[in-house]
Amino acid sequence: MAAGILLSRIAGLLRESIFAHYLGNSAAADAFKAGFRIPNILQNLFGEGVLSASFIPVYSRLMSEGDDEAADLLAWAVGATLALVISILVVGGVVFTPYLIDAIAPGFHGAKRALTIQIVQVLFPGAGLLVMSAWCLGVLNSHHRFFASYTAPVAWNAAIIACLIFYGPHSTQDHLAIKAAWGSVIGAGLQIVVQLPQMLPLMGRLRLRFRTVRRELRSVFNNLMPVIASRGVAQVSGYIDNILASLLPTGAVAALNYAQILYLLPVSLFGMSVAAAELPTMSRTTAATTSQATEALRVRLNNGLRQIAFMVIPSAAAFLLIGDVITALLFQSGAFHHADALYVWSILAGSAVGLLAATMSRLYNSTYYALWDTRTPLRYALVRVALTLVLGYLCAIVLPPRLGVPSRWGVAGLSASAGVAAWVEFALLRWSLNRRLGWTGLDRGYLLRLWAMALSAGTIAFALKLELHRGPRLTGLAVLPVYGLIYFGLAWWSGVPELTRLTRTVAARVQTARARQ
Repeated sequence: MAAGILLSRIAGLLRESIFAHYLGNSAAADAFKAGFRIPNILQNLFGEGVLSASFIPVYSRLMSEGDDEAADLLAWAVGATLALVISILVVGGVVFTPYLIDAIAPGFHGAKRALTIQIVQVLFPGAGLLVMSAWCLGVLNSHHRFFASYTAPVAWNAAIIACLIFYGPHSTQDHLAIKAAWGSVIGAGLQIVVQLPQMLPLMGRLRLRFRTVRRELRSVFNNLMPVIASRGVAQVSGYIDNILASLLPTGAVAALNYAQILYLLPVSLFGMSVAAAELPTMSRTTAATTSQATEALRVRLNNGLRQIAFMVIPSAAAFLLIGDVITALLFQSGAFHHADALYVWSILAGSAVGLLAATMSRLYNSTYYALWDTRTPLRYALVRVALTLVLGYLCAIVLPPRLGVPSRWGVAGLSASAGVAAWVEFALLRWSLNRRLGWTGLDRGYLLRLWAMALSAGTIAFALKLELHRGPRLTGLAVLPVYGLIYFGLAWWSGVPELTRLTRTVAARVQTARARQ
């Protein structure tokens, strides 16, 4: 799963690098980034995380009980229902786009607003296709087929990249933004196509018998509504940032989205991968209600948290100390200048505040979903959104003028305040689950050890950055490997067990691949 996510994220970074080359932090880039968030509502409310939380526990339990026929019927029933609902919402989204723009980007006016409306109306059908792709992912994950489903976004990214490269040299920025939107729609269709060869043989022939699986279907949709509400609340948090950024000078929305691309890389690679891989196994574990099952669930959770922290802490340290190197390596070209890289770095440094909390919360949420509890994460997500709204407004809009800081830098306050809210949500999730399972979490000694290694490596990389003046690409290719080698070298020297487990897993995979050849 991590390998699939890594490939899709690399493709995403390449897409963003080419996007930045042609569009930079322009008004067209603002329009595309803000517009992309609106149809993305469908994907986030009905997509991967939501279906995984509501569908996989029920589907996996049926398979663990040996009732494959009911499992197949349930999968087809969920897919058909989802297709109908999403089709209706896509049509409604296209019709009501102008009103959605006023809600999401109230700071956009004139030509910028008109361009955003056109982009959103193109993107909505593609968002519907991405939801159906998430249904394919749910089926494959339940069968422990992870690679194809998590590599599928490479096709989506490839379609957008092709449009940017083909039209970029000869188009205006506004025209190119619209062509990129059409590339997104084509790529969404391809994302489904690449999963079908593995998915269809797992499900048997198409049969729709809603009455036969009405009890299981009711369980899926009973779980679905709280998860949709929870994800909706999480989306509100992201939209609050977007709304506040739209009130700042031009470039703030685009810069925030560039930073979020980088921020989501460790969240997806080290958080979502662990959480999504653990959910089917945790769901089968909770089928038994014995104390041994509870202990097994707690052990899996704690081991997963250690895996997450081992990779996320150095990511946070890198964002804080050498975020400009990372940003310049990926984006600095054409219309994206060094000043833009520094601007995005300020947002990345703020995001380092809550990166670990936000990533570990993914695994805690999966644990709740495996226990068929979708309401507790919703309550705590509401707390986080309230804090994001209050703290984000203070840090982005109120404080910068009073401190004599130019208003454009208020966008860095958004990411930092969101990090504080993420820690509050994580603390509540952990406290509530500890009351049910016993102690969960990470011991302080392990955390201090990881932070000491990451900050030591980051300090040396920061010093190396100051000495090099070789341009963004060469500097990045020199600094980042040094940072990684020092961190992993210190981990090997101090005997961190997660590194040993990681190297053994990779070696076993390589050995298996060679044996198959």
